[in-house]
Amino acid sequence: MQGLRAVAAGLVVIHHGQFEAAALARHAGLAFAPSPWLPWSAGVDVFFVISGFIIVHASAPLYGRPGGRARFLAHRVARLVPLYWLVTGLYLALALAVPSLLNGGESLAPGYVAASFLFWPALRPDGIPQPLYGLGWTLNCEMFFYALFALGLGWGRGRAVAWLAAALAGLVALGLTVPDLPTPLAFWSSPIVLEFALGAGLALARAHGLRLATVARWALAVVGFAGLAAAGETDAVMRPLAYGGPALLLVAAAALGWERGPSAAGRGRGGAAVVALGDASYALYLIHPFVLRGTREALGRLGLAGPVGPWPALGLMLVLSVAAALVVARFVEAPLTRAVRRRLDPGVPPKSA
Repeated sequence: MQGLRAVAAGLVVIHHGQFEAAALARHAGLAFAPSPWLPWSAGVDVFFVISGFIIVHASAPLYGRPGGRARFLAHRVARLVPLYWLVTGLYLALALAVPSLLNGGESLAPGYVAASFLFWPALRPDGIPQPLYGLGWTLNCEMFFYALFALGLGWGRGRAVAWLAAALAGLVALGLTVPDLPTPLAFWSSPIVLEFALGAGLALARAHGLRLATVARWALAVVGFAGLAAAGETDAVMRPLAYGGPALLLVAAAALGWERGPSAAGRGRGGAAVVALGDASYALYLIHPFVLRGTREALGRLGLAGPVGPWPALGLMLVLSVAAALVVARFVEAPLTRAVRRRLDPGVPPKSA
């Protein structure tokens, strides 16, 4: 599962990195066409299915327990909020200091900025429902998913998953049938939120004993990647099927194995590297736009856009993004998460999801 987290983050980085490589190619007067091998933005869909699985699976000690909802939300806030607020604050500082480096369309109105920090969907001046730091739209979805799931924690695992699936399906049906909903409802009723329910259902199946042989899991992984490769571009309504379906197969391949010894998954250098990349996937997701844009600016200003070329530049961006994420995850994200969790939940917490 940690390896799949790293893959999902890598897909998103490649997706955004190709935009930066294309801009660098234009600057140097070179041709550049993005790779059509995969719908790289589907990394988000893989993340959402993973999140649905992990939250249901890792909440086992909390179902039906007094204080379970509060502990769950405390751990989720500690996991997501500190680093996101840090990068959003950095982005806000850049928007104020060097607006020419940004993409345009950002609003610095106090209400919009506050909504961005509070995970509340709000419209940009161009009418797009994105927060100040654009990647935060996925975290707005995540926080809403956490809030819905927390409501069902007291009912037991099965009922919690049933509630979650029914609530998300009802919201999507509302969004598809009722025009001109208020911005938050319109945002939360996007069909992509159904992917949380896909992962949650998979976790429920695992809890009831579903396991697959290694050969079957490899087959699911191959079919999942093939499904993504064949999906091409899709619209919002079909996205849970076109991208979410293959993502479900990939998560099932990672999640439905038989348990091994506690150190088996991380044995050897390869396993340790996979775990490290998976642990750094959240940091990679949040900080890679800074690294991509910084690398592009540096190559352009140094006159290296032409000599390096767009594809080697993209490779350099990926390497630097991963290196920066590993540093941030260890020395910034992990200490911040621990500190906030101690503050919000003084009890001894389970291992972070």
